[in-house]
Amino acid sequence: MTALTAQVAEPAPPPPPDAGAPKRRGVELTLLVGAVLISVLGHLHVGLATTGHVPRPAAHYAAGLAVAALLAHLAVRFRAPYADPLVLPIAVLLNGLGLVLIQRLDATTPGHLAAGDQLRWSALGVALFVLVVLVLRDHRVLQRYAYLSVAVALVLMLVPVFFPAVNGAHIWIRFAGLSFQPGEFAKILLAVFFASYLAANRTALALTGRRLFWKLRLLPGRVLGPILAIWALSVGVLVLERDLGTSLLFFGLFVIMLFTATGRIGWIAIGLVLAGLGAYAVGTFEPHVNSRVDDWLNPFASIERGEGPGQLAQSLFAFGAGGLLGAGLGHGQSFLIGFAAKSDFILATAGEELGLVGLAAILILYGLLVSRGFRAGLALRDPFGRLLATGLASIVALQVFVIAGGVTGLIPLTGMAMPFLAQGGSSVVTNWIIVALLVRLSDSARRPAPQEPPE
Repeated sequence: MTALTAQVAEPAPPPPPDAGAPKRRGVELTLLVGAVLISVLGHLHVGLATTGHVPRPAAHYAAGLAVAALLAHLAVRFRAPYADPLVLPIAVLLNGLGLVLIQRLDATTPGHLAAGDQLRWSALGVALFVLVVLVLRDHRVLQRYAYLSVAVALVLMLVPVFFPAVNGAHIWIRFAGLSFQPGEFAKILLAVFFASYLAANRTALALTGRRLFWKLRLLPGRVLGPILAIWALSVGVLVLERDLGTSLLFFGLFVIMLFTATGRIGWIAIGLVLAGLGAYAVGTFEPHVNSRVDDWLNPFASIERGEGPGQLAQSLFAFGAGGLLGAGLGHGQSFLIGFAAKSDFILATAGEELGLVGLAAILILYGLLVSRGFRAGLALRDPFGRLLATGLASIVALQVFVIAGGVTGLIPLTGMAMPFLAQGGSSVVTNWIIVALLVRLSDSARRPAPQEPPE
């Protein structure tokens, strides 16, 4: 038992990278050129398809996107030279494709243009990316601010409760003509806290407590307390903010990181049970959440009542109309979805106009981004870094699953924004910060270990 305890308490560190590990900044630059070109060509194609001529700001768009990508690349080249060469190009490509899709939808809603605002928010996101890469030299510094992070995250999640609901959910703060979702920033702070707490308590979570049955243990109160508090927080967010997506994201993030820290699959089973109980209770008694569940169970009910298709039905029609290769940029009808076509349902536009092939390519890009985050976590030599990389990658994975599942009818709609693709300033800025942290973590993971001087 002593040997087992020592083995769990001090896991063997992964082998250090080779001393001659390539930096691969040239590969990153080449991929960035390709990402910018694809985005610019999409911009030109949308203009030709919707207006019959090349958009007038095309040169400014191309120059702005190229300059932003170059500045981000230079920050990585000089401050994180060993970073994963795929992370930044994938983010630039997804952000560029999102701008193209929003521009395409703007053509059908001339009174509600969003591409310009999204471009400005994207520029701010890239600026914060550069700032994080330049300022944060060692990710382990974040561990010192674990409890400050969770305190700020709680404030950010509670503040929207005191503002008017938007589309039935209390997740927005609107002031002086501006609006943002503080919960988007809270998820990064919670990932930092979870990583710090679990890195410090992974041994107790894995070994302490009285065994009940199979491999399940009843943990002592000092260890179990924070876990139940996180579950209560997730349910509280669901009740007070009426936001199913944020609640699923926070609790799913904690369960994934808990499993990563302990290696015990029983935590996933407990997490699923607790999440199911909370979702069932709130979905039954909260009218806003209950209506989304009803729409999910019968998306064509409004058609049967003679009221026309609802948003989810229109989304399913758009995916079906896209077929294998899609209708082509600018030739779809997904704008019929209504007010959320540029945000919650933007994936439906991608499915209709790019087809199954284009939609699969987008999902593969997300899969690559998540896998590079997990890969950095596996290679890092400190527990906090491993858990933080896993948590940040899981945030992206959970968002993609929850949103894609909602618009395709797999799970109830949640009202979250697709990372980089969907309209939403808070979302795009937050995801650029996540990418910056993944760049820093991957740089630490691939950086050669310092050689000890010979005795």
